[in-house]
Amino acid sequence: MLADWIELTKPRILQLNLVAAFGGYWVASKWEPDWMLLLWLMIGTTLTMASSCVLNNIWDWQLDQKMTRTKDRPLATRRLKPGGVLLYALVLGLVGELVLFYKVNALVGWLGLFGMFVYVVVYTMWLKRTSTWSTSIGGVSGAMPPVMGYCAYTNEIDAGAWLLFALLFLWQPAHFWSLAIRRVDEYTAAGFPLLPVMKGIKRTKLQMIPYVALLLPTVTIMYVLGYVGIIFFAISFLFGMIWMGHTIIGIVSENTEKWAKTNFFISINYLMIVFVCMVVDTTGRPFL
Repeated sequence: MLADWIELTKPRILQLNLVAAFGGYWVASKWEPDWMLLLWLMIGTTLTMASSCVLNNIWDWQLDQKMTRTKDRPLATRRLKPGGVLLYALVLGLVGELVLFYKVNALVGWLGLFGMFVYVVVYTMWLKRTSTWSTSIGGVSGAMPPVMGYCAYTNEIDAGAWLLFALLFLWQPAHFWSLAIRRVDEYTAAGFPLLPVMKGIKRTKLQMIPYVALLLPTVTIMYVLGYVGIIFFAISFLFGMIWMGHTIIGIVSENTEKWAKTNFFISINYLMIVFVCMVVDTTGRPFL
């Protein structure tokens, strides 16, 4: 039973976003963190994102029943009842936002609320069911964690916050479309009007390219403006080139299943590598 309640929060999504929030905070703090502030940030961010994910489960449970990837979720199998799950989501969100507003700062609290609104209302309730733009616009919410981390320390939105936003915003569509291409039949059966469902796989492959390509100037500007060092720039740029090259190859790839699986794998590792390098090579690091 406890595992079902945890599953509702989508732990893998939480893990990736917490890494991003930590990275954003570390870039802003320049190796001089307020550890208690960081702790409250991580707690508040975790609870807020968990609430959003649970609400997403509530809204999608009937559609989840139609997909192999999601048909065993707690609400899809009716192991848990929607009323109790809704209360769970509201408590998580309320506590998370109280932590962000009163233990971090009001700006981060508002950013958390904005991220929840985009994910739950704009993405889950509206665009996910009506438009191919769901993935791109929904990426706004996924780009909030590093911005929240950054603003927890600075208490302002400046160029650093926008660059961190761009990094996560640009990463998400190509990452998700790699998965959607592999599961296109399931998404079609479930009725989700995703890009590969409505416009085809070839069009989706083409549309992935500019998102991946724009990651290269993003990491370059982060280095030029002094937010990160040469190690971050070199590794991030190299892995970005590898990802972009593989994405371009997808246009002529005959084995779409194999290509999409590899591209998805590259995207996951790209994000982890970039944020690890960001933390290690933040400007102001004491050992380089």
